[in-house]
Amino acid sequence: MQYIKVTAEIIPFSTDKAEILMAFLAEMGFESFIETNTGIEAFIQAKDFDEASLNHLSIPMEDTQLLFQHEVMADKNWNEEWEKNYFQPIVVKNMCVVRSPFHAPKPNIPLEIVIEPKMSFGTGHHETTSMMMETLLELPIENKSVLDMGCGTGILGILAAMRGATEVTGIDIDEWCTKNSEENCQLNGIPNMKIKQGDASALQTQGTFDVIVANINKNILLEDLKYYVKHLKHKGLLIMSGFYANDLPDIDAEAVKHHLTLKTTKENNQWVAVTYELF
Repeated sequence: MQYIKVTAEIIPFSTDKAEILMAFLAEMGFESFIETNTGIEAFIQAKDFDEASLNHLSIPMEDTQLLFQHEVMADKNWNEEWEKNYFQPIVVKNMCVVRSPFHAPKPNIPLEIVIEPKMSFGTGHHETTSMMMETLLELPIENKSVLDMGCGTGILGILAAMRGATEVTGIDIDEWCTKNSEENCQLNGIPNMKIKQGDASALQTQGTFDVIVANINKNILLEDLKYYVKHLKHKGLLIMSGFYANDLPDIDAEAVKHHLTLKTTKENNQWVAVTYELF
């Protein structure tokens, strides 16, 4: 599967502008992002790349200029690439460490997730992923069935399995992500996580779940929330992130339509993670 790397320079640069740009690019189909000193690097499957739409993109902040360059990605040793440039171990709530195979273990942390960093989104570094992990560490997951929609690297499903979930299903539209999730399940000795390729329509063949996690983006969440609810058990939990605080009213309005009650909210750098319960 071929990828395009877009290098975006933001003039003048700020982290807030980078976060807004990442949100816009996610809605255009970009799958993973790396913040740089002057902007971001964003990655998208070549078949989904629309150069004209990219060149017309702007962010609603005065006196801000965006400069884009793109290139076709050659096959790389992603372990080496991430080790040199990007991926460092992180610890969430002093309960779970996320590291790559080339990092040393941290034996004083109760849970350890090993992620083979490739093109898939989800190493725990982004605010949305870390907030979702925090939520899974706080909630009772033992003996629950869990669905991870848009599973990326599989990190959230793997964490759920480590916390005692009896049955975990991961679904992602991207073949690269499903293969990476399978690889990461093997790395972490997770035998009870099934990985499937597809979008929300793949739920037609699934049963119901105690917990559904979806770290995607606002537009997909709004479109697919009705499908999630259909496959959520009574008093089941729906945990979502991938959107900004100012998007929460739209998310909440759609949730209320489907008999969901907001239980918890987390916010980090304007990103939000929410937990709803179905009644």
